[in-house]
Amino acid sequence: MTSSRNKSGVVTRLDDAAVLDAARACVLDVGVRRTTLSDVARRAGVSRMSLYRRWDGVDALVGDLLTRDLLAAATGPLGTDRATIVTHAVEVCETLRRHRLVRKIVDVDPELLLPYLLRRRGRSSDALLALLTDALTAAQDGGTVRDGDTAVLARFVLLTAQSYVLSAGAVTAGTPAAQLPTELHALLDGYLRP
Repeated sequence: MTSSRNKSGVVTRLDDAAVLDAARACVLDVGVRRTTLSDVARRAGVSRMSLYRRWDGVDALVGDLLTRDLLAAATGPLGTDRATIVTHAVEVCETLRRHRLVRKIVDVDPELLLPYLLRRRGRSSDALLALLTDALTAAQDGGTVRDGDTAVLARFVLLTAQSYVLSAGAVTAGTPAAQLPTELHALLDGYLRP
């Protein structure tokens, strides 16, 4: 929760989770480009100005929403051995490949993803890289992941996962959907195997 002042100068609490939930509902209804902070404020039952004090626009709000949803999907024990890390990564990829918010953005507003695909990493990617690097370091110490800079290994696992989540539908057309996780597992396991 964050604090803001209403018109009378009284400090009120803004429930970030409720606002993010309202933003999620708006985006699922009409997409990111057609969502406004006024729509989100109305759905969340807060003033538009309260949202502007916390977020400078819909893109920033949706960025926080995506970070929350992506990290929630990735939570869970990554493990300290290659097999557990790979299994968890495949499960997370499958969850995100079917994630309603991710699908909506890919289907309706894919241009929003381009800066993160072509030019820079976002907070979600940085957080996922930190989790992966720590897990891969532990697995490397245990002898189940090959030698190499674990930060680099983590980047290539994330690159593969990102491609899978966003492009699997287009690239693997004609491949039975049930086979996709098996192929991703084989790819990641082979890459990380000593």
